Amino acid sequence: MTFVVRGIETEYVEMVRSGGSDANGQPALTRVALGAANPCRHCLKLIAEGEQKLVLAYRPFDRLQPYAEVGPIFLHHAACDRYVSDQLPTWFAYLQPAIVRGYGRDNWIRYETGNVIPGSGLTAACQEILSDPDVAYVHIRSKFNCFQCRVDRA
Repeated sequence: MTFVVRGIETEYVEMVRSGGSDANGQPALTRVALGAANPCRHCLKLIAEGEQKLVLAYRPFDRLQPYAEVGPIFLHHAACDRYVSDQLPTWFAYLQPAIVRGYGRDNWIRYETGNVIPGSGLTAACQEILSDPDVAYVHIRSKFNCFQCRVDRA
């Protein structure tokens, strides 16, 4: 099963970078990245220590509904290119652990798909979850439940 991995939409990122509101109705905060655990959810690269990053609340759903979780994410403060690939970024192997969840076309979690796994198992888990025709897409989250990316069938 092939899939496509995408960072969050450029349109949304540009809106936030220009002072627009996050999922909580607030502007993003600008901070200096510390350490190595600062993934940009647009380009899916790690923000280098010392670089400026944006910290904001993000809801990876178009509409409010019971499963439309909101959580913190980071973005590069400076422009970057949206990640679109048939492979997960290599650093995802170091998510220890990672959370995967499949969602239906109604954007509700398909409980039987949820799992906590080592990052090295994400590709196989996404392929398995997406093999179910009732699953529309997969979310990958960190152990802190922070949204990382969406994975769709190719």
